[in-house]
Amino acid sequence: MSIQTSVAILAGGKSSRMGTDKAFLEFAGQPLVERVLARVEGLADEVVLVANQPEAFFYLGLPLYTDIIPDRGPLGGIYTAVSSTHGEHTLVVAVDMPFLSRDLLAYLLSLRAGYDVVAPHLQKYPQGTHAVYGKACLEPIRRDVEAGHLKIIGFYDEVRVRYVDEDEMRPFDPALRSFVNVNTPDELSDARRTPDGE
Repeated sequence: MSIQTSVAILAGGKSSRMGTDKAFLEFAGQPLVERVLARVEGLADEVVLVANQPEAFFYLGLPLYTDIIPDRGPLGGIYTAVSSTHGEHTLVVAVDMPFLSRDLLAYLLSLRAGYDVVAPHLQKYPQGTHAVYGKACLEPIRRDVEAGHLKIIGFYDEVRVRYVDEDEMRPFDPALRSFVNVNTPDELSDARRTPDGE
């Protein structure tokens, strides 16, 4: 089978504000990484994980990659993901997003033709760790990463970007809960109060 699309889960963050590895925090009866995996499985031709402690994730049976250029934050993770996957386009999601919508993610992938980035645009900001990236992004990302310019959207003006605004997303995710992430214990507690995302 030729691989056209890939999904990469970013699970390599330091979790410094949480105080423990977010990937293994329990959420609605399962570790966050397993919840995210369940929401992306089957959306693309392959699913991979980017993590800097790969041995902790062996049990998932996924291809695992560590950061090609270490300590470069989420942009470094995106670079590793797009470099390592086999698909021409890779949907990148973060492991700390418990309310991902399969329908919305599938829609983002469906828009990829003719674009190098497909990015949701929420409250005036592109959502770079919930976006689709093509191989054409690799060179501009590499330049930024090597220069220490780590703003995720810093290279967007060098590639073809399709922004997806809130009104376009709401048919798939009416409350836009997809973009809730849990960086702190308080955010995790808040999210656990509505584990079904409503």
